[in-house]
Amino acid sequence: MDDGLEEALREHPCYSEEAHKKYARMHLPVAPRCNIQCNYCNRKYDCSNESRPGVTSEVLSPEEAVAKTRAVMEKIPYLRVVGIAGPGDPLANEETFRTLELMKKEFPELTLCVSTNGLALPGNAQRLYDLGVRFLTVTMNASDPSVGERIYSRVQWDGRRYTGREGAETLMRNQLEGIRICTELGIAVKINIVMIPGINDVHIPDVVRTVKSLGAYIVNILPLIPVEGTEFSGRRAPTPKERKKLMDLCEIDARMMRHCRQCRADAVGLLGEDRSSEFVRLGSCRAGCGPSSEISAPSLVKVDSGTIRVAVATSDGKSIDSGFGNTSRFDVYSVTDRNVVLERTVAVDGSKPVAGALHRGHIESIADLISDCDAVAVREIGHLPSEILAGKGKSVYIRSGEIDADLIRSCHSG
Repeated sequence: MDDGLEEALREHPCYSEEAHKKYARMHLPVAPRCNIQCNYCNRKYDCSNESRPGVTSEVLSPEEAVAKTRAVMEKIPYLRVVGIAGPGDPLANEETFRTLELMKKEFPELTLCVSTNGLALPGNAQRLYDLGVRFLTVTMNASDPSVGERIYSRVQWDGRRYTGREGAETLMRNQLEGIRICTELGIAVKINIVMIPGINDVHIPDVVRTVKSLGAYIVNILPLIPVEGTEFSGRRAPTPKERKKLMDLCEIDARMMRHCRQCRADAVGLLGEDRSSEFVRLGSCRAGCGPSSEISAPSLVKVDSGTIRVAVATSDGKSIDSGFGNTSRFDVYSVTDRNVVLERTVAVDGSKPVAGALHRGHIESIADLISDCDAVAVREIGHLPSEILAGKGKSVYIRSGEIDADLIRSCHSG
């Protein structure tokens, strides 16, 4: 690894656990098309209220991506890494290469990074290197086709559509060859592996040893996120204890990434402090919302001198900094034309499941805690809680920042 790459490594939040506390990354959503279908992935466009890989509030052209980078750098001077991670597969989109070309020319000081499933990697590795990419993530969930055929429903390669074992063999052959080429070129390769209990969990140590033998720098074992509308929607996510045990086992063979946040395709900011909603163009979201706008719920009807209650997701009572499903508390404010008053604090049990079959019950129980509220203000919210709150006639507002009367009142007037 050359000196320049070593220096960039120290400032890359995904490759360095220390760096993620100080330096920001940004994902440019310029790649909507994908060449495979994973049984856990639903790439439906979503709003800035949903946080998982494969979703974005907008898809940008290469030129728009550059303009957005300029805007982000003005507000986040500690931005160091710009990556392309979807919402489809970057290597299945020519826009990826145009974006990298423009970024290299205008922002030579930024580190360029790409995340891919690896299907088209062998034929594009040199091209990525020539465009300045020195960090690459490959999502590789199996090295045995008998396991892979249970994870991938189809693979589109070289003008043909492959399924079953043939599809898995095609994908894995290209992944392994692409990883080998990239490491020989001097690209630092990170491997993402989605841990799917009952499918590939026992097999993952074999995958880790295989990619390490090819020169992979670090491995990231991600928990399955069961997503509605996918083949694996009914499967459970691994528990934190199960995942830690597997990482501890695999660390014998390879360096483990333990600080991943499973970022969106348009993530902006420090890991764990996504600020993507601040930089979405108003009206550009495919679901009809933009930053600080109302989402998927009826509008509040303002009544003169009437009182409206707003539940604010907060960890400290000072700022709106939590999502609906993972907040530890809601502060409930009564809002009138004249006054904003804190009525009470509602504690939320954070030990309940955040995924899987019991997730709906957990979300509904949270909604019941604030049943007398007319509106909810959160930093982020997923599709399921949005749907549940809409069904209960409550308005949802995406907000962030310090809590003050003006911010709360903005959820009164819309």
